[in-house]
Amino acid sequence: MTTPLLDVKGLKTYFFTRKGIVKAVDGVDLSLNEGETLGLVGESGCGKSMTALSIMRLVPEPFGRIVEGSIYFGGRDLAKMSEPEMRKIRGNQISMVFQEPMTSLNPVFKVGVQIAEAIQLHQRLPPKEAWDLSIEMLRLVGIPSPESRVNEYPHQMSGGMRQRVMIAMALSCHPKLMIADEPTTALDVTIQAQILDLINRLKEKVGSSILLITHNLGVVAEVAQYVGVMYAGHIVEYADVTRLFKNPKHPYTLGLFQSIPKKRGPGRRGRLQVIPGIVPDLLGLPIGCKFEDRCSQVLERCREKAPSLVEIEPGHQVRCWLYG
Repeated sequence: MTTPLLDVKGLKTYFFTRKGIVKAVDGVDLSLNEGETLGLVGESGCGKSMTALSIMRLVPEPFGRIVEGSIYFGGRDLAKMSEPEMRKIRGNQISMVFQEPMTSLNPVFKVGVQIAEAIQLHQRLPPKEAWDLSIEMLRLVGIPSPESRVNEYPHQMSGGMRQRVMIAMALSCHPKLMIADEPTTALDVTIQAQILDLINRLKEKVGSSILLITHNLGVVAEVAQYVGVMYAGHIVEYADVTRLFKNPKHPYTLGLFQSIPKKRGPGRRGRLQVIPGIVPDLLGLPIGCKFEDRCSQVLERCREKAPSLVEIEPGHQVRCWLYG
């Protein structure tokens, strides 16, 4: 058995507020091997982005913190590292592409300066070499005329171009792991396809593993080899992408697939299927299964005790009493 590049066990990230404890991530397990892509899917507020921020050790303090669990990366537990140690890894061995580049890129600095700064910080290259490498990275991600674009400010670029700049910055130090948090959300459909194709090609060229966070199952089908479905801070189903798409097991996963708009013939219309109810308030989670008040197959024990994540077949895990 090969050792995973990233191995997260029992991760719990809580926020301590005046109203109570918000269990944003509540016992997440996931692993990612070198050269693979893991898709993390689920509705807004289910804990996907907070899982990523926990891995990066960017949980907003003092109200939020990792209270339990391990985050092994390359054999070292990130959860136990000091902040100076983590700074050497963050942006260098692990990089992150955020979902809205206009809030991630500094509006008062040229994009080339921002890429070169990351290269100088982690690669210790002279300014001229870092600047030349910035141009090469822009060329690598498909930005035309990179020699002139490197001198532009973020507001002078389109949304797709800004996202390419973020990917160039994330890959500039050749990280072992790239976390992409909703990298195509704010882009139109044609640009989304270009960015996904770019991520796929660069993964092969640079050799990075990717943790892809999205709510779009179509995106996962396009680029991921494995999928983790999240709900209310938990992984509720985990499998390889082919098995999950052919045979989803958890009622929540089934609901996500049924909510995808279907193609219909001319003149045929039908109501879009939805999952009833809303994601539960993380301040007042039910004592049993977190999905029980929205589930069409709920059992009595679902309301009494939370199920564990069990392996129902090799490589396919489900958190549900129907299989427990």
